[in-house]
Amino acid sequence: MKRRFQIVAVALALGFSLSACGSDHRVQGDAGGKKGRMDMQQAAERSDGMLDAVLKAIDPEVQWAHGPTTTGTCDVTRRRTVMTIVSASRRADFLDQVETFWRRSDYRIKAINNDTEFPAVYARTDAGFGISVSFRGKGQVFFEADSPCVKESKVADSTSEPNGPAYEGVYPLPRPNVHSDYWSAEAS
Repeated sequence: MKRRFQIVAVALALGFSLSACGSDHRVQGDAGGKKGRMDMQQAAERSDGMLDAVLKAIDPEVQWAHGPTTTGTCDVTRRRTVMTIVSASRRADFLDQVETFWRRSDYRIKAINNDTEFPAVYARTDAGFGISVSFRGKGQVFFEADSPCVKESKVADSTSEPNGPAYEGVYPLPRPNVHSDYWSAEAS
């Protein structure tokens, strides 16, 4: 009996140590034509691409501005804030468009918050990037893209041009203030 317990303990210890390998979601591969680990700037650029793509997929178009970029010890988060007013009756359609685009892009949907006031969708890419869309105060929509742990580097501002005012140096951004005949309409 003692011998069987030792074998099980060793098997569990080995299993736990092997399962930890690769669990830190470090991005490896050919980033920017160079072999090796992606750095924070490359991760920020990939996050920008993910955010640009989902915002372009929303129909009709919404106006957006950059939110703050933040960095950790080995990760970076890019943000976009939607300046178009999305009425409570249009929130489900907005989230459905985003979720559908992410599923078509082979992102894994991690969670959906169906709260009527503050709904959200959270997804993850195969490379370990997290991306989310959430409604917050006054119905404002926020997108965030979080990188996995990558090689430390400096991170430049995003080169993606907002499709409205840039609000440079303004924080916090104003509440949504752009009317859309579709997105801002209340259900009749």
